[in-house]
Amino acid sequence: QVQLVESGGGLVQAGGSLRVSCAASGRSISTNAMGWFRQAPGKEREFVAAISRLTGGTYYADSVKGRFTISSDNAKNTVYLQMNSLRPEDTAVYFCAAGPSARRMATPQMDAAYWGQGTQVTVSS
Repeated sequence: QVQLVESGGGLVQAGGSLRVSCAASGRSISTNAMGWFRQAPGKEREFVAAISRLTGGTYYADSVKGRFTISSDNAKNTVYLQMNSLRPEDTAVYFCAAGPSARRMATPQMDAAYWGQGTQVTVSS
C-alpha cells in the first residue's frame, strides 16, 4: 500500500512563488511516476505536471509550462512542485498522485494508482 501526503500549500499573492511537496510511503512499480493535479471550485480535476522517477522525464500542462517545475528526490521518496509567477487562476486544491507512467498521467485519462488528500493553494490578486 502506498500513501501520499502533501504539504506546503497556502496563500500567496499573484506573481509570488510557492512550493508544495508530496512524501510517498512504500515503493512499488506504481510509484515509478509521480505527478500533480489540481481542481478548482466548480471545475474538473486537471493534470498539472508529472515526472518519471526512473528517467527524470517530465510532462507539463501548457498552462503551467515555464512557470512550474516538478522534481523528485528519490532518496526521500518525495516529489516537489515549485510554482513561480503564480496567477489567481492557479487557485485550486493540488493533489499528488503516483502511478506506473508519467506519460499516462499526462493523458486525458489521468492514469494514476494512488492519490493524496490534497493541499489548498490560493493566489490572491
